Amino acid sequence: MRRQRESRATILGFACLASALALPAAPLHAAKRPKPKVELKIATVAPEGTTWMKVMRQIDNEVREATGNFVGFKVYPNSSQGDEGVVLRKIRAGQLHGGGLTGRGLGMIARETRVVELPFLFDNYEQIDAAYERVGERLAQLLHDGGYTLLGWAEVGFVYLFSKQPIATQSDLSSAKMWLWEGDPLAEAFYRQAQVAPVPLAVTDVMTSLQTRLIDAVYSSPYACLGLQWFTRVQYFTDVPITFASGAVVVSNKAFARIPEEHRETVLRICRQRFRELVEKTRVQNTESLDEIVANGVERVEVSDADLQRFRDIGRRVWEDQTGALYTQELLDLVLGAAENPGGGNTVGGGSR
Repeated sequence: MRRQRESRATILGFACLASALALPAAPLHAAKRPKPKVELKIATVAPEGTTWMKVMRQIDNEVREATGNFVGFKVYPNSSQGDEGVVLRKIRAGQLHGGGLTGRGLGMIARETRVVELPFLFDNYEQIDAAYERVGERLAQLLHDGGYTLLGWAEVGFVYLFSKQPIATQSDLSSAKMWLWEGDPLAEAFYRQAQVAPVPLAVTDVMTSLQTRLIDAVYSSPYACLGLQWFTRVQYFTDVPITFASGAVVVSNKAFARIPEEHRETVLRICRQRFRELVEKTRVQNTESLDEIVANGVERVEVSDADLQRFRDIGRRVWEDQTGALYTQELLDLVLGAAENPGGGNTVGGGSR
């Protein structure tokens, strides 16, 4: 079975490569064009060849064209500039200008942004979109107050447990050697309430740790699990999303101020349009990726209604535990209101992505 799954993974890799090679080639002049006067250096954990990177290349092309090559982007993929904490330190030092960050990285800038990532908070995309309508502008302002300009919201997607042994109950979860993304206070809070003793590691160390069995379970969106090849080292996934993982691209306020005023709205318009499209693509690809993971032999683990309620209770304890530590009760209430009534009004500090 292992050889068969790895063979399928290899075929998938070649298929992805073939797909990338089949894309229309960039114009010849694009490779020879001069460096833009304002080049924003952006780092991300996203691997090269992913839809996220393709969208960033598209944004770079469109921004250069719209500004007469005055503004452009240079993107460093695949954690080549380090984990998100390292990227933020390099931004502060002026070595980079911005990052494509997950919620963990955004929380290092403005801890309140983690309010949209609480465990077992959202059940569907309608609720997520409603939450950003309610609090999106407020979260963007908090990032700005922390020294960063939001170019656009993105998302990692719903997050599942992938494991070497089935995880269907809190007892199963507590017994697993769970990965913890090092330095993530929200994940730490969830594990603490679930009575899990996790193994903290950087993203770049996860694959090796699965191979050596230092860990035997991870949490990830399906698309990330597929792209990072973690699925080749697990046998099961728990068919209940434990949380939603957010994301965004930000640049330091200082770097954004280097863009001439007449070009700023153009840059923001292009970025926000393309990132909204990226959100829709990411949602489709997460569904397709989960199907592909199952097709490669990873077995689905069902959770009983009673055990699901126990997990939800753990999530609620995390919401309460982190109120005052990561966010205010008022901000939590706004997000909860959006989740409970996604079609309702009462937008406060809102703004769609």
